[in-house]
Amino acid sequence: MPRSFGTLFVLSLFVAICSNTFADDDVFQPPEIRLLWPDGAPQSMGDADADRPGVWVYPAGENANGAAIVICPGGGYVIHATDHEGVQPAKYFNSIGVTAFVLRYRLSPYRHPVPLMDAQRALRFVRAHADEFKIDKHRVGIMGFSAGGHLTSTSVTHFDGGDANAADAIAKESSRPDFGILGYPVVSLTADYAHRGSGNNLLGKDPTDEQLKSLSNELNVTAETPPLFFFHTSEDTGVPAENSVSMYLACRKAGVPAELHIYQQGPHGVGLANEHPALSQWITAAGTWLRQNALLVEATRQAIQGEVKLNGEPMKFGTIAFKPRNANAPVAWAMVSKGKFNIPATAGTVPGICDVIVTSMGAVAPGPTTDDAHTLGQGFVFKVSEGGNTMNLDLPDAK
Repeated sequence: MPRSFGTLFVLSLFVAICSNTFADDDVFQPPEIRLLWPDGAPQSMGDADADRPGVWVYPAGENANGAAIVICPGGGYVIHATDHEGVQPAKYFNSIGVTAFVLRYRLSPYRHPVPLMDAQRALRFVRAHADEFKIDKHRVGIMGFSAGGHLTSTSVTHFDGGDANAADAIAKESSRPDFGILGYPVVSLTADYAHRGSGNNLLGKDPTDEQLKSLSNELNVTAETPPLFFFHTSEDTGVPAENSVSMYLACRKAGVPAELHIYQQGPHGVGLANEHPALSQWITAAGTWLRQNALLVEATRQAIQGEVKLNGEPMKFGTIAFKPRNANAPVAWAMVSKGKFNIPATAGTVPGICDVIVTSMGAVAPGPTTDDAHTLGQGFVFKVSEGGNTMNLDLPDAK
């Protein structure tokens, strides 16, 4: 498909949507686009929009928490599915305080490494403008769908720390994402489930084995790969779920924190899957994952340990949760066994006031030990502080 047709398709769809959505008395304000190389991108083939990579900026507004995400729409490296795989996710992330940047990266006939250069430049651009956008340089992630998911999987496995000696301030910044979110991504270019079309559009029709392996990103995960979130569907025949599974397993092997959601229903390209009772939950799950990885708050997680007693005796079996009053902060949670609990800093919460909720689940035994898990007490509050935290409770159990 010629590059101009892809651009025309997206533009025509955009105009049609606008024509049907906005009344005559509405004034549509398009998002701001910032060119990544205002004076011309390296390896550019012309000066049309398709030759000028940039980001559409979606500020989080008053509820901004300092996190940022670069979003790579899919489209097989021939078009950008900018609305349902760009604009709509951007608005969700804005709703949880994350500033979003929808990437217009270069497409076929551009070949690798040009799209990766554009994604890396976007990450550097966001960090270089951290003060302008009021974001934290250490909480800048990347997200992508389908072929944009391949670009994302490439970005989280191919990066550098920037060039400290560069004259260009943007080039000084790191291109390593702090996290990645991958929606039904193309990951492998070598496996029997690989999406050949994306590979051909990215590398041409006669790539070498070395090129294919270098961009089969399940093979390129290391301990330096940032935390990743994946979602896919079992019914996706265009880009099978094995793509996400293979990279998730590579993360486990390398010790990289990762979370994988595979939904039973849904074809390829679902976007937010609006109104589907199960699949539409993936974006909320991604937001929860960001929160639980302390990516929505600028603070250091703290360890918490202690003991829970019921009527003076160690609680046999249950859970304890420290729920911060700050809605952006992660919940610290642990199982309680023989009265003891221990939450390491990697699973803890940040300093601040927490409501504490204890649930008793009876005892561990061959048969039932309680007829109902039940919450104990009301109004317990604990202030998490820098350094070690210990909380001991002795609760009445009227159950």
